[in-house]
Amino acid sequence: MTTQIAQDQSPTTAPTPSVRTGGSYLAEALQRAGLTTVFTLHGGHLDAFFVECRKHGIALTDTRHEASAGHAAAGYAKATGSPAVAVVTSGPGFLNVITAVGDAFLDRVPMVVIAGAPPLRESERNLLQAGIDQIAMVKPVTKFAFQVTHPWRIPEIVGLAKAKATEGVPGPVLIEVPIDVLFDEASEAEVRFPSYAAPGSFAGATEAQVAQAAELLTEAERPMVFVGGGVTFAHAQEDLRALAEGLGLPVCAPNKSEGIIAYDSPEWGGGLGTAGVLATQEKAPDVVLMLGLRQGMFSGGAKGFFPDAAIIQVDIDGSELGRIFDVEVPIVGDCRDVLQQLRSAMASEASAGEIRSLRQGWLSDVRTARDSHAVQFADRGTESGRMHPYHASKAVIESLPEDVTYVLDGGENAPWATYHIKARNVGDVLRIGYLGCLGVGQGYAMGAYAANPRTTVIFTGDGALGFNIQEFEAMVRHRIPIITVVYNNKVWGMSIHGQQTVYGEEGVVVSRLEDSDYHKVCEAFGGYGERVTALEDIPGAVQRALDSGLPACLNLEIDPEVIHPTTLRLLGDVNNPDEIVVPYYSNFPRR
Repeated sequence: MTTQIAQDQSPTTAPTPSVRTGGSYLAEALQRAGLTTVFTLHGGHLDAFFVECRKHGIALTDTRHEASAGHAAAGYAKATGSPAVAVVTSGPGFLNVITAVGDAFLDRVPMVVIAGAPPLRESERNLLQAGIDQIAMVKPVTKFAFQVTHPWRIPEIVGLAKAKATEGVPGPVLIEVPIDVLFDEASEAEVRFPSYAAPGSFAGATEAQVAQAAELLTEAERPMVFVGGGVTFAHAQEDLRALAEGLGLPVCAPNKSEGIIAYDSPEWGGGLGTAGVLATQEKAPDVVLMLGLRQGMFSGGAKGFFPDAAIIQVDIDGSELGRIFDVEVPIVGDCRDVLQQLRSAMASEASAGEIRSLRQGWLSDVRTARDSHAVQFADRGTESGRMHPYHASKAVIESLPEDVTYVLDGGENAPWATYHIKARNVGDVLRIGYLGCLGVGQGYAMGAYAANPRTTVIFTGDGALGFNIQEFEAMVRHRIPIITVVYNNKVWGMSIHGQQTVYGEEGVVVSRLEDSDYHKVCEAFGGYGERVTALEDIPGAVQRALDSGLPACLNLEIDPEVIHPTTLRLLGDVNNPDEIVVPYYSNFPRR
């Protein structure tokens, strides 16, 4: 007897799991991790990923050089405190991005780099763009570097990479995804999308450390706060402002986190130069709070500007505490957590107000020192007739709107512009860090614009511009109206001024440039360009650049003989016959 099964009682078949490429999993993994801003340059190794990006809301900005893609990811992170992604192809693409990775590593900037690679299954066959151990090469300048060997592991490694980039001391990470892993398929049943969650607060300061730091800060006559990148990436702006305003604490940002205190606030102390001026006036601070700022070049070296101060140093990396000079109160912790602890431990509002009132004179001294450059550079004239960089910087910045991102690239032009910058928030100013890497401006600016699309201006030297001048094309193509201000002084400024100061004119070698029409390069790519020869012409030129709505280049004719004081400070005492001058580092005695 044959038994028939009714149609509505037919056995059901389990649905077949979907099969997808590694590129598809990579795009979704980035989306789930919140890493949807990607800077790249095309390479065939990566196409299985690129074609999936639209489906997963991944915004791609392609540059003309992989270094710029890496710098753009770093610029986005510096502007927001959160990482972006650079995706580069194998071999030369990978090698080109290493400079940006090293720059981010030294400055503790979180970023995720994804690099293509030749197929694993054809290793040691003398393939195209092969033969380089990319992981071994990049490990010294990353927090984490890993080669993915199977497509189903991609989401897991993306989640781990983001955690590595952002937790603890931030920094760059690199994932290598070979072409066969990206193009190969895996079943969704094999894949796990991780849900990494930040652990939140660190232990922070002990009660005794908080009490000691609070006592020093409240009883000091001349306290100062110096901040570094640790404040940006801890998102500690509001807590620092509340502490500084409550206790009348002047705040200086030697190289990072500018804008943490608005430029027109009574507590804004400027850069490291303010401490140098105060030291010459015998008004050096007696208590210094260093927040997320490592001891080194950007803190004045071996306690150079505050030799007798009691130091409170806060850093998420305990190995940084006391690296060069002794610290009275060393605190391992996240800057925001420690600031909240300090605020809780401070005196009542009434006594805090009394403390602030007593410090009005000190705040005035700091502001006077901060603004002393106006007296130092009162003379607008130059022997050559070309514009003085101090006054050209002032004219440009005064012609800009209030809400601006400033990107500083180059040697001497950056500190000239620094005198006049009007920053209000963290992310308003991006500049060169410990690597001293020129040519970062275009990438930083594109990354910052992606994070905050507003008026963005690069201040760059004619030397620095040449590294990535081709990015004018990328800006035009992506309709990114960045204004590039070129200090055209026909020389590598910091280099030639160092040679002239140490060796005289006979020591000038490989440090001169042609007086080139950089603005015409921008025009040729479809942007706006203009050469400016006089200070009084700057406001009009800036307005025309703004009105154009295009990427623009203003080519300023700058006097090559004017030396910035920073260059002389980095050379030390060049007139001491008992010392050998070592540019940028400590001099040493003659034998």
